[in-house]
Amino acid sequence: MTAPLDHVMMRVEDLEASLDWYRSRFDYEEKGRWEADTFTNVFLGPEDRDDEAALLELTYNHDGRSYDMGDAWGHIAVRVEDVYDAYDELIDAGVEDYRDPDSCGGQYAFVTDPDGHEIEIVERDHGARWSLDHTMIRVEDVERSIGWFARVLDYEMFRRSEHDSFALYFVKPRDAADEQMSVELTYNYDGSTYDLGDAWGHVAVEVDDLQGFWDTATERGAEDYRDPESCDDMYAFTKGPDGHEVEIVTED
Repeated sequence: MTAPLDHVMMRVEDLEASLDWYRSRFDYEEKGRWEADTFTNVFLGPEDRDDEAALLELTYNHDGRSYDMGDAWGHIAVRVEDVYDAYDELIDAGVEDYRDPDSCGGQYAFVTDPDGHEIEIVERDHGARWSLDHTMIRVEDVERSIGWFARVLDYEMFRRSEHDSFALYFVKPRDAADEQMSVELTYNYDGSTYDLGDAWGHVAVEVDDLQGFWDTATERGAEDYRDPESCDDMYAFTKGPDGHEVEIVTED
């Protein structure tokens, strides 16, 4: 089974304001759009992104609702060559000073978008500037979560980082290219529980055979949440052990 990460979706309250923010701050361009009766999905990424790189999906619901951020989803992370230069550039462009590199030990930094979604800035020697490096989710039982990604998606852990009060575990498909996005599983040692909220939507994986992948995934214990037939055989959804939604899509 091959299921690289295709995109990460989050909901926004003002689509045009969000599009302007990502275009002007990260030089993102529109890669695709789906207009439905009640919502709009827009897919964004750097102009020179690698074919292996994942996209950001912004979902705007036409009913003017607002959203609860929750804390089960943490952030998306984007790549740069120099975190200090990138952070200063964003501040000069009018982005609010949130967590500068010095406050993060000089290794990374954080900003927030117009809806309050956190965006980590990380230094990488691969991938287009501002391309998605990973998306972070918080989990309550890390061994269970690592096992789920290994069993259901055939992912493996390729990096881990242990700290005094928490640990970080990064997973993605076996033999994945460096440019592919990964999932960061954050485990806090204090036994915290988390609220999913609704400002974050899902991560999506891309497969060659939707029904075949779905059959195998459910045989391996994936939750039967929204099967291909219920989604007009265009996509499907399952959930991870902590309730995070995972969409399954095929290449357009």
